[in-house]
Amino acid sequence: MTATSTGGKPILLAFSGGLDTSFCVPWLAETYGRPVVTLTVDTGGIDAETARTLEQRSKALGAVAHHLVDARPSYFEQVIRFLIMGNVRRGGLYPLCVGAERVLQAQTVAQWAKKLGTDVVAHGSTAAGNDQVRFEVALRTLAPGLEILAPVRDRAFKRPEQLAYLERLQLPVPPFGAAYSVNRGLWGTTIGGKETLTSDGCIPDSAWVLTRDAFTNPQASERHTIGFEAGVPCSLDGTPMDAVGLIEAVEALGAKFGVGRGIHLGDTIIGFKGRVAFEAPAAEILLTAHRELEKLVLSARQARLKDSLAGPYGDLVHEGQHLDPVCRDIEGFFVSTQRRVTGEARVLLRPGSVFVEGVTSPYSLMKASKGAYGESAGEWTAADAHGFSKMLALPGIFYTRAGELAQGG
Repeated sequence: MTATSTGGKPILLAFSGGLDTSFCVPWLAETYGRPVVTLTVDTGGIDAETARTLEQRSKALGAVAHHLVDARPSYFEQVIRFLIMGNVRRGGLYPLCVGAERVLQAQTVAQWAKKLGTDVVAHGSTAAGNDQVRFEVALRTLAPGLEILAPVRDRAFKRPEQLAYLERLQLPVPPFGAAYSVNRGLWGTTIGGKETLTSDGCIPDSAWVLTRDAFTNPQASERHTIGFEAGVPCSLDGTPMDAVGLIEAVEALGAKFGVGRGIHLGDTIIGFKGRVAFEAPAAEILLTAHRELEKLVLSARQARLKDSLAGPYGDLVHEGQHLDPVCRDIEGFFVSTQRRVTGEARVLLRPGSVFVEGVTSPYSLMKASKGAYGESAGEWTAADAHGFSKMLALPGIFYTRAGELAQGG
């Protein structure tokens, strides 16, 4: 793409305020000779002070305008509620803290490009990361006519080079500089640095964002009650709350205990292994509480089939394929399974862990049975139990007998 191919239209930059997108503002303006408009899609982690800082940084970097869109409710409705319903974790550990919102952010960028009358958008993703794929798959699906600029990826700029460029121009540098890449959202925070480039490194305590000092200054244990309605978290300690407010409140509770801190090692979209540190206090607490409540009300087959779909659904969301219609099909199944996932989970928060002490539900399958596990049968006799055990053993008996017959026994 040449410097004049934008035809005088502004370049709309998806702006997080980190080093990559901060670098993009002056570099795009200088290289293409076009005005740059920054757009921050708030999918969590942006308070009033942060919002002011982002706008000031954008203007100081040379953007002609800055826009902030609160997409947290949409993010919950379109993505997070299904991650909760599916108990979705990647690699059995990582709850898709960030990355899951990239499709929604791309959707908002496409809408604003049309609103601003431009067909040129930009992002700050690198060639080695997942976000380049997520953004561009979504943007090409939603708005195939958009021209997409990705200077950090396409020109292979390294973080020290970007930092030096901003310092040379005496422009604002993000707090972590080139040392760490931090992405924060409603469902958690990810942190990448030199330590995560190998399989054995761990970032220092000073690099954690939400849970810093949680273990050097441990807090006394706390008990809380989380309410769910049809699989959706709806109350905290008996107080009804909207989902976004509840997630933010639970994040604050869990962060001071260091709950949800981890380092995920897994397969990237483009095929090689990668690691990222993450902090997901709200995700860890809500997924743990939700899963335990589900055990009380779902049938064994419901739970098993739902678990079999959680992995593929998580992969699709992680890979930026959330717009694929198969996701709507899986979400429809999730919603159907959640009709009775209503009740409360009592959780104990301690340094580094969340423990579910108990769950209750009007749809309790335990309460519906007259039997008590390990104590009394209630709805069957000893003879019934004896016959059941014998019938259940028949496949094994036949298999053993077949082996004996084959050997001439």
